[in-house]
Amino acid sequence: MESNPNDTPSERKPEAGSVPPQLPGTQLPSIGAPPPVIAETSPPLPPKATDKSSSLQQGLAILLSLFLALFLAEAVVSLADDSLILLFDLHILTAIRGILFAFVILVAIAIYVLMGFTPMIPKRWFLPLTLFIPVAGLLVIPLFIYFYGEKQQIAWVVSLVQVLFGLGILYWVQGGFKFRWPLVTVKQVATRGFSWGNLSVFLLANVFLLLPVAVVYLAFCARLAVDHFSEGFVGLRPGGLTMQMRKYVRDDGKTIQLFPMAHIGDAEFYQKLSQSFPSNSIVLMEGVTDKKNLLTNKVSYKRMATSLGLADQQKEFKPSQGETVMADMDLDQFAPETIAILNMVMLIHADGLTPENVMKLMQHAPPPGVEKQLFDDILSKRNRHLLGEIDLWLLESDTIIVPWGAAHMPEIAREIEKSGFRLKETEDFVVIRFGSAGEKRK
Repeated sequence: MESNPNDTPSERKPEAGSVPPQLPGTQLPSIGAPPPVIAETSPPLPPKATDKSSSLQQGLAILLSLFLALFLAEAVVSLADDSLILLFDLHILTAIRGILFAFVILVAIAIYVLMGFTPMIPKRWFLPLTLFIPVAGLLVIPLFIYFYGEKQQIAWVVSLVQVLFGLGILYWVQGGFKFRWPLVTVKQVATRGFSWGNLSVFLLANVFLLLPVAVVYLAFCARLAVDHFSEGFVGLRPGGLTMQMRKYVRDDGKTIQLFPMAHIGDAEFYQKLSQSFPSNSIVLMEGVTDKKNLLTNKVSYKRMATSLGLADQQKEFKPSQGETVMADMDLDQFAPETIAILNMVMLIHADGLTPENVMKLMQHAPPPGVEKQLFDDILSKRNRHLLGEIDLWLLESDTIIVPWGAAHMPEIAREIEKSGFRLKETEDFVVIRFGSAGEKRK
């Protein structure tokens, strides 16, 4: 059938068979229907940032686990070592303990420094661990001062506390005693890296808090130690080092004045003291003689005094009133080993730590128990000799002056109190003024 050219397109009817058949299963979109939704494929997720940060976390987790394990191992070995020493006087674990202690200190310092640079380390666990050993060492100083005879018992208690403290941290870290490795997991290490804020707080806390507190505490402990071991004859004060003169009297009118001395000090102290003694007194002077020339290097504190800007007692202390009497022993009454040690000490004091002197010091092997012999010669023997001189000169004079080293005074005071003397008065003298030495060197 031919189409009429005058027909409009809408009037034209398609011929049968001219329209292609509709495909099965397809529907034509209806007019006004919303457009079909096309499912879009999501872009691929970026790979997890585990290369650098995860490696750092894993490394820190291993380091922290190693430190916690070393801390516990050192604590257990220390407790076992202290127990063996306390019960059986055996030191078979002391060397191992020392090695472990060195490793713990090194790792603790490394972790403590890392805490300042990165907040990745969990401070709630590892700040107490890194500070335990130094804090415990500081806290036991007063105990060692006042209970030095029980130092081994104190050490045992500290080791026990360290074991319990380490186990407590382990339980806290793992949520129980699971004993997995690593002890610290990667998830427990933070992902945040370097932080200026963290570093600033770390530096401020150490410089303006921890360091000043430690210095003040150590100064306080030093004052306690000086006062305790000198039984009050020596005092460490903010203004300087003081010595306490004590005057003892007896019912018969006899008087003994104890003046604790220092080998070096302010020249003003020695000069004033030299002019303060009564004219009718006997001054029992200190000073070991060496009639047989057993010392290869003479005892002198001039080099030390000069380096500190102070005065030497031998040069400045010359009593101008009273009768001076040498009341000390001669060197030949000391043990040979004591003389050898004195020669070594005076050699180093005179020439310094030269390579030759260091070799001599390393080759010198004192016998066991030499400390007790040295203490007996330097203090006990001389104290007994001095007490004999005091008794002798009390028969000749009513006033005895004893300007001897401060270390001698506690025993001398106890012994004269036993002989009937009682303390009547005290007076403090400043031997070394802090700051004066620096001013003199200028």
